[in-house]
Amino acid sequence: MNTETVKIKQGKTKTTQRISGSEAIIKCLLAEGVDVLYGYPGGAIMPVYDELYKYQDKIHHVLTRHEQGAIHAAQGYARVSGKAGVAIATSGPGATNLITGIADAQIDSTPVVCITGQVSSHLLGSDAFQETDIVSISTPVTKWNYQITKSSEIPEILAKAFYIAKSGRPGPVLIDITKDAQFGEFDFEYKKCEKIRSYNPVPKMDMAQVKAAAELINKAKKPFIVLGQGVILANAEEELKSLVEKADIPAASTLLGLSALPTEHELNMGMVGMHGHYAPNVLTNDCDVLIAIGMRFDDRVTGNLETYAKQAKVIHFDIDPSEIDKNVKTDVAVLGTVKETLSALIPLINPNKNEEWHKKFKDLHQIEHEEVIHPEINPTKEKLTMGEVINAINKETNGEAIIVSDVGQNQMFASRYADFKQSKSVVTSGGLGTMGFSLPASIGAKMGAPEREVVAIIGDGGFQMTIQELGTILQTKVPVKMVVLNNEFLGMVRQWQELFFDKRYASTVMTNPNFIKIVEGYGIQAKRVTKRENLSNAVSEMIASNEPYFLEVIVEKEGNVFPMIPSGATVSDVRLK
Repeated sequence: MNTETVKIKQGKTKTTQRISGSEAIIKCLLAEGVDVLYGYPGGAIMPVYDELYKYQDKIHHVLTRHEQGAIHAAQGYARVSGKAGVAIATSGPGATNLITGIADAQIDSTPVVCITGQVSSHLLGSDAFQETDIVSISTPVTKWNYQITKSSEIPEILAKAFYIAKSGRPGPVLIDITKDAQFGEFDFEYKKCEKIRSYNPVPKMDMAQVKAAAELINKAKKPFIVLGQGVILANAEEELKSLVEKADIPAASTLLGLSALPTEHELNMGMVGMHGHYAPNVLTNDCDVLIAIGMRFDDRVTGNLETYAKQAKVIHFDIDPSEIDKNVKTDVAVLGTVKETLSALIPLINPNKNEEWHKKFKDLHQIEHEEVIHPEINPTKEKLTMGEVINAINKETNGEAIIVSDVGQNQMFASRYADFKQSKSVVTSGGLGTMGFSLPASIGAKMGAPEREVVAIIGDGGFQMTIQELGTILQTKVPVKMVVLNNEFLGMVRQWQELFFDKRYASTVMTNPNFIKIVEGYGIQAKRVTKRENLSNAVSEMIASNEPYFLEVIVEKEGNVFPMIPSGATVSDVRLK
């Protein structure tokens, strides 16, 4: 590394460093505050790994066992830390193995920066060994991507990458760097990006729209809030709480909005959606003003759009203009970060009481409690249920754990029955629904919030999709707690087959290995529970452990998660059984 002093305007001087592109990448990461990254080495990214070796005291590289594990771990880290996660991979299959996680991050608005190696620039387009056009492949699922072919581009492009990933509506960015750009030397200087011409990540708030929203809310007799992850991404939890309390508005959450409002809050009516709670789903089609905050009206929330909340005036608070009127026609759209827009709204809201409206929620909740919730967490059947396992975890963690659920029945039971006392307590694959997400994401979540208990809730199917990441836990000793709910089925698909395909269980029966032996082979504590009387002690032992711990619970094979809105049905057609 050479240090040179060069003259700049007005006779001043500055010191630059002549370094390689690969060292510049590490210095850029350090300048952005990156202290951990997840990845897997290979030929086209080897120069960067060589530099990482020299910076082991400043950046912790986590060697995952698969590149998909790296991107999911980066997602978990980002979701709980509020910082951008970083994943790194080589060219060809290394890069393409990131795509599922990148797509997952895109639809769930998770800020991740992916760095991939690429063949040397003179080989581009020649079908060289492990050459893949990852820029074209990733374009539909990234917020931005770029291929660097000259080392001098590295500081500016990486600064833009972190700015774009974290600003506005967050999302994934991929930077592909040719091998010759990693080797090439240049005079390094880094400047954080704070603005990009023509890119306006936060639309300007229109106070007239805020006033129009306040007027509708103040006139409402039956107002209802549906909140999404936008509240959490904007750190607007206190503003949300102030609004619901001042106007006495019942609120329910999307899957990714869970934990923005504490579970125990009296105005928290639970979760909306296909397997959401009965009252908020039914009363969506009864409210007179529907207030959507930081959510995107996806199909699992709305059901049949032709019948969704047609009686209501709709107010939509969102940072992304493209979400306005995309699925549900709005009467008032308030653009901007919800922290800013709710702060402007609250002083305009009149204190209110909606006792008759609240009684409707309470009455419907009582029906659900008697027909669904109580039998699930206090079952009389012989076999353990998924709901009672989640309830046992609640009792042991006091609702203070981060719950990292996979996809399927385990995800819906976790979201319905877990208690959350603080924000950023839910990490799951929402929009893409990626099986195998939970295990690697829990590793990242624990690293992003080491002071908190992290519990991964996984089905036996999803567990086997990324089971190799047990090796990452073996090597890092990250003390995540893993709970596999084993029903020897692909449970959610089987449930649909039972209800809509006359119990033709086509390719959903799982013949599983001995998970305990496999996990113990990775040096991780493991226990299996088959009987109800052993559940509480096993969960207690797991949570008390200071090391990684695996708990397999054998649950009923044909248990179903209810309520349920059949695909294409209206939200008020929700089934209790």
